[in-house]
Amino acid sequence: MVGGIAISHLGKRFKNPQGEDITALSDISLNIRPGSFVSLIGPSGCGKSTLLRIIAGLEHAEEGEITLDGAPIAGPGCDRGFMFQSHMLFKWMTIYDNVAFGLRARGLYREQAGRVDEMLGIVGLKGFEKHYPHQLSGGMCQRASLARALVGHPKVLLLDEPLGALDAFTRMNIQDEIARIWKEQSMTMVMVTHDVDEAIYMSDSIVVMTPRPGRIKQILDLSDLPRPHARSGDDFLRCRAKVLRILDYGGKIQKPEYAI
Repeated sequence: MVGGIAISHLGKRFKNPQGEDITALSDISLNIRPGSFVSLIGPSGCGKSTLLRIIAGLEHAEEGEITLDGAPIAGPGCDRGFMFQSHMLFKWMTIYDNVAFGLRARGLYREQAGRVDEMLGIVGLKGFEKHYPHQLSGGMCQRASLARALVGHPKVLLLDEPLGALDAFTRMNIQDEIARIWKEQSMTMVMVTHDVDEAIYMSDSIVVMTPRPGRIKQILDLSDLPRPHARSGDDFLRCRAKVLRILDYGGKIQKPEYAI
């Protein structure tokens, strides 16, 4: 199995508009097993998306090392698919052409055209190939975005809060689709999310990060939880409470100072 990511003492800095150095990530060390599903969670601005973009090769770290299957990550590559917060589909292209775009750009469409129909079928968009993005719902556009990320058969799929803009029911449905595809395709998935329930439901492990500068506060191993992770099960609820405590959102029950 392929898709193992090794991160060692990674650090990332950038300059703010005033020219001051800001440390986004500090001393990040993490091993992501091939075929696992890992979620990155933490407060806004803690560097989750920055770390994901470094794995994608869209940004570079000033310190440390990062490899995919032992090879240094020096830039973007077809071995990694990326699904953004919004669907990022080309509005002037049909859904079919959007999904096929990567294959055409790499000169692989003639020999792998069947992958487009295969992926559209997997994400439930058969029959919508000739539609344009504005003719579909937000959830369907995200399904098309998922198909586009998967069509090149990447080793790793990177998901940057891909479901945040969807309604609760659509979100849960696509969570199930992503989890099913992950199991069937046997690929590594790394997801950034602010949703604790989403992280627990989908992941083998959860990486909890500190406020900026982003560091790893704790890693929770969920591999012993039976799949699918039952949202209302006792194990799920205990894990949810634990994650919230680690994030300092556990809350305290205080005796009210008034009477009714």
